[in-house]
Amino acid sequence: MLIHPQFDPVAFSLGPLRVHWYGLMYITAFALFILLGKYRLRKRPDLGWSDKDLDDLLFYGMLGVILGGRLGYVLFYKPLFYFEHPLQIFAVWQGGMAFHGGFLGVLAALWLFGRKTGRHFLSVGDVVAPLVPLGLAAGRLGNFINGELWGRVADASLPWAMLFPQAREADHMLAIANPALAEVFNQYNNLPRHPSQLYQFGLEGVLLFVILWLFARKPRPVGAISGLFLLGYGLFRFLAEFGREPDAFLGLLRFNLSMGQWLSLPMVLIGIGMLVWAYRKQEKSAKS
Repeated sequence: MLIHPQFDPVAFSLGPLRVHWYGLMYITAFALFILLGKYRLRKRPDLGWSDKDLDDLLFYGMLGVILGGRLGYVLFYKPLFYFEHPLQIFAVWQGGMAFHGGFLGVLAALWLFGRKTGRHFLSVGDVVAPLVPLGLAAGRLGNFINGELWGRVADASLPWAMLFPQAREADHMLAIANPALAEVFNQYNNLPRHPSQLYQFGLEGVLLFVILWLFARKPRPVGAISGLFLLGYGLFRFLAEFGREPDAFLGLLRFNLSMGQWLSLPMVLIGIGMLVWAYRKQEKSAKS
């Protein structure tokens, strides 16, 4: 049985300043965005972007990720709690960021950047989309290092099933409520779980990056790359959620789907619609 390595969440300290791995993952994500972006712009001068454009967009995107991620968590996951305790919205050090909220924040940032520079919103999205997945992968790696957002209970025979000591209290409660799990808990003092952070690292991060990077190597209709990102992320997140433990305060919702899955479904549908629209528009333009 694999056991989570129990990394120290603090990467290093500089006097009283403690630098956490998760914070370093955010820095890694932004650095990858710049490095990959500048490489892509050198390979595709036809895009008409400068390095300064990319730097400016990163600033907008950082604000979108942080503000949108926090407000998304507040509105999608714990609206009643934060309505009663509004000052807690600003307690970001206690955790609580939502990808789908961060995504909406980034969309707003892309729109503002496009308006400022006179670029079409979708053409901005097409440049940005291939640069995002490896940053998402870095975030999921940070979740794994912290031993948080662990997966659902897995069969003990699964070769990569993992024991998360951080989940011991939740595992104990499950074992009390479900006698079938009690024997496993008594044997390991934990329940084996899916390392869902690594599922998301591989699917939403690495695999989605490869697909988008290869797809974006050639000129595509405006909106096609953005549409493929929405489709790919929504699909991979939907699948990975089958292995991820739902938030305890929400559980599974209608049709036994998690909040993450319900929020991913519109992304899949919109992504398909955008791909169809982009190629049909290109076809009509070619005929006219």
